Amino acid sequence: MAYRVAIITLSDKGSQGTRVDESGPVLENLCQNLGLRVVSYEILPDERDLLINRLKSICDAGQADLVLTTGGTGLSVRDQTPEATLAVAERLVPGLAEVMRAESLKKTNRAMLSRGVAVTRGRTLIVNLPGSPKGARENFEAIAPALGHGLDILTGSSGECAQP
Repeated sequence: MAYRVAIITLSDKGSQGTRVDESGPVLENLCQNLGLRVVSYEILPDERDLLINRLKSICDAGQADLVLTTGGTGLSVRDQTPEATLAVAERLVPGLAEVMRAESLKKTNRAMLSRGVAVTRGRTLIVNLPGSPKGARENFEAIAPALGHGLDILTGSSGECAQP
């Protein structure tokens, strides 16, 4: 998989430099291990409109095939990542979020509180991951086996979904 990935960490403290982001670098490492090319990594505050504009910019300019967000998927008032993602969505990809929550539930009952979504905009897949390094890693690993095929189909690299 030589797909391009943009990683966005949503964190008020991280964007102000008062907290070190650990989840973004974890995702960057995981992506590189899969042969994905990380083309951008940034930390934004938990601001819905800022994330909406950034997602539109990345997707509409064709800068990345996959956008991974980390953070902002909980129940805090400031957690707006799923709402921002849904605001730019053209199509839902509910199976990815379902698998992430199902796998996480095997480890913690708090997984049912995660509100992350997966959507497409144009030929870009956007996936919301938890903000903790452990949660981001485990959720990414849960969906990684299907990402290559999904991106093949979404980007037009392959037109076949049927398995032999």
